Amino acid sequence: MFILIVIAYVIISKKAKKQATSIHQIKEGTKGKGNKSDLTYQKLYLYYKKIPFLNRYVNKMRRRLEIINLDDEYTTRIQTSKIITKGMAIVIPLTIAIILTTKQNFLLMTILLFFEVILIESRMSGMVDKIDTKLLKQQIDFFAEVRHAYHEYNMVEEAIYQAAQNDELEVSRQAEKIYEILQSDDPEDELEKYYDVAPNSYLKEFAGISYLTREFGDRKVDTGSLYLKNLNNITQEMQLEILKRDKLDYVFQSLSLIAALPVICIEPLKNWCLTNFSFTANFYSGKGGLIAQIALILLTVICYILIRKIKDNGSIKDSYKDPNQTWQVKLYKNPLVKKVVDLFIPKQRTKEYRKNIQLLKDAASNQKMETLYINRIVVCVLTFFVSLFLFGQIHKVAVNYVYEQPTTDYNLITASESAVKSGMEITLSDNVYLDMYKGKPKITKEKIEQDLQYSTEYRNKTSDEISEAAERIFKKLTIVNSESLQWFEMLMALLFAVIGYYVPMWLLIFQKKMRQLEMENEVMQFHTIIMMLMKIERVNVEMILEWMERYSNIFREPISKCLNNYESGAWEALEELKNDISFKQMEQIVESLQAAVEKIPIADAFDELDTERAYYQEKRKESNERLISKKGLIGKGIGFAPMVCLFVGYLIIPLVVIGLSSMTSSFDSMQKMM
Repeated sequence: MFILIVIAYVIISKKAKKQATSIHQIKEGTKGKGNKSDLTYQKLYLYYKKIPFLNRYVNKMRRRLEIINLDDEYTTRIQTSKIITKGMAIVIPLTIAIILTTKQNFLLMTILLFFEVILIESRMSGMVDKIDTKLLKQQIDFFAEVRHAYHEYNMVEEAIYQAAQNDELEVSRQAEKIYEILQSDDPEDELEKYYDVAPNSYLKEFAGISYLTREFGDRKVDTGSLYLKNLNNITQEMQLEILKRDKLDYVFQSLSLIAALPVICIEPLKNWCLTNFSFTANFYSGKGGLIAQIALILLTVICYILIRKIKDNGSIKDSYKDPNQTWQVKLYKNPLVKKVVDLFIPKQRTKEYRKNIQLLKDAASNQKMETLYINRIVVCVLTFFVSLFLFGQIHKVAVNYVYEQPTTDYNLITASESAVKSGMEITLSDNVYLDMYKGKPKITKEKIEQDLQYSTEYRNKTSDEISEAAERIFKKLTIVNSESLQWFEMLMALLFAVIGYYVPMWLLIFQKKMRQLEMENEVMQFHTIIMMLMKIERVNVEMILEWMERYSNIFREPISKCLNNYESGAWEALEELKNDISFKQMEQIVESLQAAVEKIPIADAFDELDTERAYYQEKRKESNERLISKKGLIGKGIGFAPMVCLFVGYLIIPLVVIGLSSMTSSFDSMQKMM
């Protein structure tokens, strides 16, 4: 025991010393920064890393921020800690509010807490997108400083070095990296590595143009520097992108909240209805209300996810992930799982296999075929068991309603306290007989009436009262005995499982449709790339295709295929590329490239791009306006759908239907009394 205590003491001492050293280093770094709050965020970062569930989000956030900060561990930790702290500031009050409003409904509470995880994760992702947009705005000022420094030094690398002296800006770290690349022994190889980690395509273009200018030299074009003119083209592209993102943020700033708000309002709205309209208790407290709640929450989750995908502005994605380290790949390595999944994956060279591969490419997804089918199978299995669980809960709610709600005739008049108390006494009395007869489907109303006659409670009652009580108990007993899993519910669970199996495919199709809206935007970016390259000496068609592939998203696959076949025949490869695409403006670019291969110089093939630059700029703006308008229209329709369903489907329709039914029953009772 003494030896074990000594060993434990040594281990704890080492850990404490290591943590003290780490905090000391943080303090030293913070002194240089001159910001006391940074030390707090650095300490919080260390605490967040120790929390089991939270460290997953910490690692996810820092992987994305590392792309922007490029080896700046200090800033990466601060930004990660800030995002997690802001997320926690939303999570904690929201969790408390959900628990307080749904404490009587454990199922609804669980669903809402699960939805909260999705909500917060997308919220933190949006915070990273804001940092990416901030970097894009810093690049505008940075390029202006590069322009001034280039006028002074007339050297690309020196201009970049001078403009990168502001250490407080994220763009300065990118500039330092580009400067190191240009000064390295093998800049071309280092540049290819940078392309894989650059946070946006505009920095890729800037790094590539800077390298080409350093290698081949600058030249005068229209009484000006070609390098500065290309820098101006990139700046104009960034300005258009910033305007597009700002407009998208403005259009969608409230839609995500509107789409998510109905799930928070379900329970308060239900309580308001029960308080003011007692005749709605049969619906809201029964299984009909639970089914409506589940449908509304499911619709809200779907609409919220679609809103996030529609708003997608092309900033930093999850492509930083190693595709071989996902949980799907690790699961697929299991031999048993691999055998099962391979049964569902279509055979290679089949039509279905090629169709799925093409869908993944069109949707710009980094999934593999194996991960796609693992997702489909997992969603299918989970949907089946969750459906069975929900069916069981629905039956349980129906039985609990019989056992727990006051027995009374609901009408349009709010029940008094005495009526509720009297109804609860009848319920407790009926529960004794329900427990006695439960699970006995052969019990008849006559048998119940006979037993009531000999019971102590009903011994002095009239025959009409006994008959009425037997009728009431028999109806309740029929509900209790029938509320069990039925065969058609198994079929419904299987149907839902099949729908769940196709959900990942439908999301890819939706993502593909959203990508197609941006086709014209991508072609306009190709115009800018060609304008920058066509007047540089030694640039050929193959190099233009390489640049187009590097910055493409929608057309990447056909361009890659063209480059692979380029050596076997340039004109034929371009002809195949033209056949693979079905967008007129992209076909015009390919036809110009074909002319540049065999007939005329590249500058002559694309001379209209230079002469009609102003027209293309206006067309690009108009294209962005149409894109934002289409996305806004689709987003508003999807975003307001849950709110409309909440008020129309969950409030108005039940009130009207149940109210009319209660009114009819009341009139019938009054006529019988008359």
